[in-house]
Amino acid sequence: MFFVYILQSEPTGKYYIGSTGNIEERLKRHNSGRSDYTRNKGPWTLRYKEKFTDLSAARKKELFIKRQKSRKYTESLIAG
Repeated sequence: MFFVYILQSEPTGKYYIGSTGNIEERLKRHNSGRSDYTRNKGPWTLRYKEKFTDLSAARKKELFIKRQKSRKYTESLIAG
């Protein structure tokens, strides 16, 4: 299984959107400073995840969310 996920920075409230095959390990990497963009901006909280059967589909959804360039759209996904 693959996932699209949205993290939120606890101190800043900013969102990070990504995709992965192992969401638990990826969250650990973000919170331990081993991911460039999220380094020194955490701790990060998982706010949204969506499951896919293949990485290609997950990446397409990730890019779709990022192309919206809309905090309102991101928050609508989180709200369900």
